[in-house]
Amino acid sequence: MVHVLDEAIAVTRTNDETVAARTHPQWENMVGPFGGITAATVASAVLSHPDLLGEIVAVTVNFAAPIAAGEWSIVAEPVRTNRTSQHWAITARQGADVVLTATAVTGVDRDTWGDTEAVMPEVGAPDTYAETRIPFPLKWLENYRMRFIAGEIPMPPAPLADDADTMFWLRHAEERAWDAPALIAASDAFYPRVFRRRGPAVRASTITLTTYLHAPAGELAAAGAHLLLRAGASRYGRGLFEQRGEIWSEAGALLATTYQLVYFSEPRTGS
Repeated sequence: MVHVLDEAIAVTRTNDETVAARTHPQWENMVGPFGGITAATVASAVLSHPDLLGEIVAVTVNFAAPIAAGEWSIVAEPVRTNRTSQHWAITARQGADVVLTATAVTGVDRDTWGDTEAVMPEVGAPDTYAETRIPFPLKWLENYRMRFIAGEIPMPPAPLADDADTMFWLRHAEERAWDAPALIAASDAFYPRVFRRRGPAVRASTITLTTYLHAPAGELAAAGAHLLLRAGASRYGRGLFEQRGEIWSEAGALLATTYQLVYFSEPRTGS
C-alpha cells in the first residue's frame, strides 16, 4: 500500500527537465496544499531527475501563488554540476501561471570530520507527553501525530505568550521511514510563530521556506518514528516575520534546520 505522503509527492516525468504533479486532498491547507508537501514534491522532481548527483542538502521554495486543486508541472534544471555538488534552478507552473520558484543543492556524501555545536533540548521520551491535536480543521494535520512539550497555540481565553518558542515530538500518522522528502515536508509542520504572540485569528502564510538537510539518507532511514521539532522567531514587523526551526532524532542527531519568511495580517477591528 502506498503511503499518503508518497501518493502526494509522486511525479511523472514528461521530459528530461519537466515532471507533472497533482495535488492531494489529504494534504489540503487553508489556501491550497500544505507548503511542506509542495516543497517535498519539488524535492521529488529533483531526486527523480536522470542527471541527479548525490542527495539533497538544501532546498529553498518561494511560494509565488496558491496552487489550485489539480495538476501542476515542475521544471527542475541542473544548472551547474561540480565534482561533489550540483546546483538546481526550479520553476513550477499551473497552466500558464508561475506558482513557485525554487533552488536546490545536491551533494555527494563524503566521509569528513564532523561536529554538532547545536545542543538538543533536554526533554522526555515521546510517550511521556500526551498526544495533542492542533485545533484547526485542516486535512494535512491528519497525516501527523504531535506530542507538545511546550508552546502550544494560546487559544482564547488563554493569554498570549511572551515568546514564540515551541517544542513537540512529531511522527507520521501512518508509519513511514524518514527520508529527504519526508523531512522537508516536516520542516513546515510548525504552526506560524505569530499565533503564539498575537493569537490564532491572525492570517499568516509562508512566502519562502528553506531547509538544510544535515543527515545522509542512511541516517534518516534509521532515525526512528519520532522527531523532535523546536521552533522560534526573530523579529516581527511590516507584516512579515522570520521563523527558524530545528529537527532532531530521538537519539540526539540534528537532522535538519529550517527557516521561513512569513506574511501576516491581523484581523480588522471596528467597522
